[in-house]
Amino acid sequence: MVKRREFISTLAGASLGAAAAGTLGAGEAQAGTGIMKRAYGNTGRALSILGLGGIVVSRLEQSAADDLVSWAIGKGINYFDVAPSYGDAQDRLGPALKPYRDRCFLACKTGKRDAAGAQAELEQSLRVLQTDHFDLYQLHGLTSVADAEKALGPDGALEVLLRAREKGQVLHVGFSAHSVEAALKALDEFPFDSVLFPFNAVCIENGGFGPQVLQKAAEKGAACLALKAMAWTPVAAKAPRKYPKCWYQPQDDPELAALLLRYTLDLPIVAAVPPGDERLWQMAVEAALNYKPLSEAERASLKQRIAGVEPIFKMS
Repeated sequence: MVKRREFISTLAGASLGAAAAGTLGAGEAQAGTGIMKRAYGNTGRALSILGLGGIVVSRLEQSAADDLVSWAIGKGINYFDVAPSYGDAQDRLGPALKPYRDRCFLACKTGKRDAAGAQAELEQSLRVLQTDHFDLYQLHGLTSVADAEKALGPDGALEVLLRAREKGQVLHVGFSAHSVEAALKALDEFPFDSVLFPFNAVCIENGGFGPQVLQKAAEKGAACLALKAMAWTPVAAKAPRKYPKCWYQPQDDPELAALLLRYTLDLPIVAAVPPGDERLWQMAVEAALNYKPLSEAERASLKQRIAGVEPIFKMS
């Protein structure tokens, strides 16, 4: 478990710049010197273009998690995403976020596909996260068309999301997926408010994975949230993981990681949730605070540098 003094020393070593000025796209807003925000669909809500994934605070002492969330709030980050499957992330994030809950957009998920399981998971997450509602509640990690059909079918988890929305326990409903087919199926079957999906330069350029979901979401009016923006390539079989909280190999060169993140932020998305390692997350915050669209030269350079890199997801 990372101790408070170790984490704070890491934060203190960073030199975080103010958000870059420049022309903002539709639905974007610059809030003082904090991180840029973008409209979450037509809901009237605006999210910071970078979110804090709950895995970042997992395995930390509570005091370190508290300091991290306070630090993030100070940078203008208002989008927080967590799930029951993220170890002790809910236990850490609930107390850390409580003082700021009324100014944050809190997203949670259920990995259950049946209504009974999803109901129990929803109630448990509300208790642990010390809140009476979620701004966004999502079907977690749809893996296939059959998986999506089960969650969206009779007595499926979606029924719980809709009942919770009627009660005010959930304001918006969405899903996450690592499968193009599952995401397209879900978007076709129900008018979700948003989709959380791996929108990543290597996956798009080298694997053709992701543009289909962006197009379908635009057709259906669903907002797009990005996962894995700083992912690089799979970890080799039996190779040690440099970042235990990441199942893939993330890019940790600051300059190249920033290019990857900016590529994703240039897409028609609302916000990106970067890797769960606290060091990489801090790197992403710095890049997001200084975000500006890639120039033509930078985009060409990035495509050249990722040429031949094996993506973590690709179309078969």
